[in-house]
Amino acid sequence: MDTDNDSTILREGFLVKRGHVVHNWKARWFVLMPDKLLYYKYEGGKRDSCQRGKVLLKDCVLTCPFLEYENRPLVFKLQTANGVDHFLEACSREERDQWAGDISAAADKLRTATGEKVVNQQGKAGSRLNNIDLSKVLDSMYDVHTGIRMSNHVEQGSTYSNCFSGSEVVDWLVFMQLTLTRVEAVTLASALLEEGFLRTVGLRSVEALRTAGLSEQFMDDSCALYSFSDSMKKRGCVKAETSLSAVELSGKVVKRGYLLKQGHRRKNWKVRLFVLRSEPAFLHYYDPTKDDISPVGGFSLRGCLVSSLEDNGVPSGVKGNIQGNLFKIITQSDTRYFIQAPSHQEKMDWIEAIREQT
Repeated sequence: MDTDNDSTILREGFLVKRGHVVHNWKARWFVLMPDKLLYYKYEGGKRDSCQRGKVLLKDCVLTCPFLEYENRPLVFKLQTANGVDHFLEACSREERDQWAGDISAAADKLRTATGEKVVNQQGKAGSRLNNIDLSKVLDSMYDVHTGIRMSNHVEQGSTYSNCFSGSEVVDWLVFMQLTLTRVEAVTLASALLEEGFLRTVGLRSVEALRTAGLSEQFMDDSCALYSFSDSMKKRGCVKAETSLSAVELSGKVVKRGYLLKQGHRRKNWKVRLFVLRSEPAFLHYYDPTKDDISPVGGFSLRGCLVSSLEDNGVPSGVKGNIQGNLFKIITQSDTRYFIQAPSHQEKMDWIEAIREQT
């Protein structure tokens, strides 16, 4: 594949990108070079060789996290020197922060004529924690327009309404520039918890509060749930409801990532966000152009068989012009899923992770 003079590849993988003209979201294959970020399109099951776009990193401004898109908490923004904004979404918080860190490090090496470095919006917080008024932080969190968004979350078979996860709180504190780092954000959130401004919701956050030290009471975790202490008066009551779908989605997230899946009817290949959960063991997949709230499909891993497929030739049941790194999952009801990973290592990692749950 042409990577623009075959420079060193620092990182590559799927990200979901917002279009410039039509503001829809599309999965693209990104390649990070020392001075630029290139992106390519997948045609069916194969990456094309035609570069679809280029983002120059010199004098760019990185904002991570970027929380202005509802239902898309994993977006970061890259603004070029000429003021063009690129909005990119990763498959997990870890991936998002790794992409942002690698892009920032690459751009940081590209000195301008005046010796300025890349501006990273994570490092613009001016106030220190000991000068922060917790009641003002709480008021900001309550703000209808810019405050933290409350929604439904699932934990151990129950759906809790009007709450938020620990990771969402940490993301928000960093994005609002109230803290410099995620570690500082955890400390600030722990203070809010200790003062009774926030309260635990569900078992995970309650257990963390009981066992952790004073500065580690709050969890930077997408599965640890919290709400406002006086939420019944201001923002709605936290309610817990149990449903079959909630039970499916209640397991601990073991692995997340972008993979290509062959359709059952049309046999076309599409990028999907796969989420592997344990206890109960389920594999769900989502349309990354929409959100990661409602899966478009999924199945129990009980009794499933997962196997690697050879890249020599086209295996039986597989259609289209494929890239390779294929594996197959056969469910207990004999439904066959054909999946492509971006690399051999990722294929083997997914197979191992799924086998541990079957």
